[in-house]
Amino acid sequence: MNYEETIAFLYNQLPAFQRIGAAAYKANLDNTYALMKILGEPQLQFKSIHIAGTNGKGSTANMLASIYQEAGYKTALYTSPHLKDFRERIRLNGTMIPKEFVVDFVANFAVRFTPISPSFFELTMAMAFHYFAQQKVDIAIVETGMGGRLDSTNIIVPELSIITNIGFDHVQFLGDTLAKIAAEKAGIIKNKIPVLIGEKQTEIQSVFEKKAKEQAVPIYFAEEMIKVICLDKEASDFQISYQNEELFSIHHFPLRGSYQIKNLTTVMAAALLLKLPLDKIQKGIENVIKNTHFAGRWQILNTNPLTICDTGHNEDGLRFVVEQLAETPHHILHFVLGVVNDKDLDHILNIMPKEAIYYFCKADIPRGLEAETLQIKANKIGLIGAVYSSVNNALKAAQNAAKKDDLVFVGGSTFTVAEVV
Repeated sequence: MNYEETIAFLYNQLPAFQRIGAAAYKANLDNTYALMKILGEPQLQFKSIHIAGTNGKGSTANMLASIYQEAGYKTALYTSPHLKDFRERIRLNGTMIPKEFVVDFVANFAVRFTPISPSFFELTMAMAFHYFAQQKVDIAIVETGMGGRLDSTNIIVPELSIITNIGFDHVQFLGDTLAKIAAEKAGIIKNKIPVLIGEKQTEIQSVFEKKAKEQAVPIYFAEEMIKVICLDKEASDFQISYQNEELFSIHHFPLRGSYQIKNLTTVMAAALLLKLPLDKIQKGIENVIKNTHFAGRWQILNTNPLTICDTGHNEDGLRFVVEQLAETPHHILHFVLGVVNDKDLDHILNIMPKEAIYYFCKADIPRGLEAETLQIKANKIGLIGAVYSSVNNALKAAQNAAKKDDLVFVGGSTFTVAEVV
């Protein structure tokens, strides 16, 4: 098979949660360990940082990878899902895994993996770890796919475990309370490996502290270590302090959106715990997009009319987006909205701005919610707009309707954003 045929095989032969949802979910790590055995236990052949959490995993992972790159480390990065190209998930010093490696991996191991019946995520993770081991990386920044305890990535032995925050997402798998979800995420906490909690949430703090005590590990809270002060909002300049001692200032922080301050706080705490040099931390943060090609987070697509997209897709993530939209000067908001069919739609729609004009659409994946269904549910709570046959048609209509001082926003799902970046 060539590369295009290989990718089609991966999607068509293997269940992919991102595309079909619950049918692809595996509630144990048996397949993962079986894959690792065939590959010669690659997960034990490189150092790593493990990142879980409801929101902020991708931003945190990319910033940490950028810092390590600036510090001269051969740095691997594993994230999901991708926006445009499958290979975005697996990077080495910011460069995507070669097409040839993807093709050869599937050709060499597909038959041997057949009795295991791996999911798309399990096979992708196996490919990544095999690649990282073969390339003899110095460090791999590894983001969980979903949860933590039963996530396929939870077979590594990291230098540091990071849990960014806890919110309601994937409740059908992780639990219907913050405490239950936190317990699943806390599953990445391993014996004697330090854990960093990005956002201190009073109602679930004890969940992490209990797990850390059971595993005999030190636990740190980023908010207790790091303070980020905005010096110039327009220029996106910030001052960073550690325990009230000023460290340095970041100029033109490239990840826009006020919600990124929480991720920046987490990354700073992690970098200090990992004893990375201050000048490399500063450069890594300032050059994150250049170094890792990170995309889709409060990304400006056009300036006339101002058009922005963001991959926030659960209640907490979208709440931050809505707050940011309110802070962005505009006359009328044109909101291109597409979601997946397994989200808590009532909670999501109830936080959406009522005064916006909506352009309802469906991302081109099986898991996407039909635009007509989305419109009906949205109309019931006062969100008004028309249905469009595709994300791009919805975006074109929004941009054509928008005046010079209006704002066009695209979001609701990673897959909606993927079609416009």
